[in-house]
Amino acid sequence: MTYRVCFVCTGNICRSPMAESVFRARVEEAGLDDLVEVDSAGTGGWHEGDGADPRTVAVLEENGYGSEHTARQFQPSWFSRLDLVVALDTGHLKALRRLAPTPEDAAKIRLLRSYDPAADDDLDVPDPYYGGMDGFQQCLEMVEAASPGLLAAVREHMEGRAA
Repeated sequence: MTYRVCFVCTGNICRSPMAESVFRARVEEAGLDDLVEVDSAGTGGWHEGDGADPRTVAVLEENGYGSEHTARQFQPSWFSRLDLVVALDTGHLKALRRLAPTPEDAAKIRLLRSYDPAADDDLDVPDPYYGGMDGFQQCLEMVEAASPGLLAAVREHMEGRAA
């Protein structure tokens, strides 16, 4: 049974496609790509149909990650087929909770940095869109730091489902 994860940021051109690419690489490295489906979306549809921000693409490619992406807006109907919805900041977390049709769906939403044991009290991944390349690199570092914990949580959930 496939485990489905969707990363969500604002416009689905910076943070969430970066998280999708990094986590997909971790899933493949773990040999789980036939069991875990990784996706991303935005809370808004402003960039729907566009590729990822060129700075996101550059940082991903410089660090050995794939960068194919088409932006889209998260739909409340998706909750029924998703196992985990990963918000990149508290604004996205709140927006997604408002969209969740049921309390069970709302319980599927988590902040990405909550999976990083070294994260401080601020669990937001800052939006790099209005800044320079250093913001995109910082975003990548935060995503990479949270990915092992997220992968461990996904494995644990999958094992619990199989039992």
